[in-house]
Amino acid sequence: AAFAFWIGASWRFRGALLAALATSRTLTQCLAHGMTSPLRHMAAAARAMARADYSRRVRATSRDEVGQLATAFNQMAADLGAADEYRRGLIANVSHELRTPIAALHAVLENVVDGVAQPDPETLRMALSQTERLGELVTNLLDLSRLEGGAIALQPRSFRVDEFLADAVGLVSLSAHGVDVDVRVSPADLMAVADPARLRQVVVNLVDNAIRHSPPGGRVSLLGRAAEPSGLRLEVCDEGPGIPPAERERVFQRFSRGATSAGGTGLGLAIARWAVELHGGSIEVIDSPTGCRIGVTIPHTTEELT
Repeated sequence: AAFAFWIGASWRFRGALLAALATSRTLTQCLAHGMTSPLRHMAAAARAMARADYSRRVRATSRDEVGQLATAFNQMAADLGAADEYRRGLIANVSHELRTPIAALHAVLENVVDGVAQPDPETLRMALSQTERLGELVTNLLDLSRLEGGAIALQPRSFRVDEFLADAVGLVSLSAHGVDVDVRVSPADLMAVADPARLRQVVVNLVDNAIRHSPPGGRVSLLGRAAEPSGLRLEVCDEGPGIPPAERERVFQRFSRGATSAGGTGLGLAIARWAVELHGGSIEVIDSPTGCRIGVTIPHTTEELT
């Protein structure tokens, strides 16, 4: 159409046509540059992400499809950065946790081989304690990876709470070291519906953690009662130093021990939280005049959770 107009028009109209074409071309280039600018930024950010740099973000002021794409790209970059940071932290924490018992076990065995120490019961007991620590760490890591990956399906069923708690406490009674574990259930014939295997992990980890922090001759209380409006309520109390309010959320994070820690792998409370959340429940540190008090609420599960 522009060529036909050029043939049939006078020079005045030809000049106007040239000016219109130049202006439209300039405006089109400006608009195209503004519309494709987020795409060029995304390409640069994608190249940076290939170099493990997840800090780049894309600016987009429009609300059209390009703006939505830029928002989704920024969210993806943030998620990848968080996943990479978690991977690096997990590797560093696992390496640190494994190095300590391995170094201690290596020192004990080296002393035995060099003749510095004799393979008497005390020396062998020290070596055994380090291997137990390694086994505990590996087991906790496997449990945590299964819980986070969703590879563990809940299998809820009905059971008596008093028998269940007595069985769970029996698994940690050998490590009590003079600490009494008092189990109380109200009412005595209380029934609950949950996955016993996963809930046993919660009770074992909480009781074991309470025993670690209790002084010799102390007492750990494990209380079970009906939750309101329905479900199961568990509370574990010890006579240890307690958990400061500023650390009450951090203690449920992986490899977190807190200022009053007394050993362990730093994974027990993280596993307990994941198992509780699988049931749709909650776990929290409750205010207590002495020691630490942790409460767990498990709602009545249904067949839908499986």
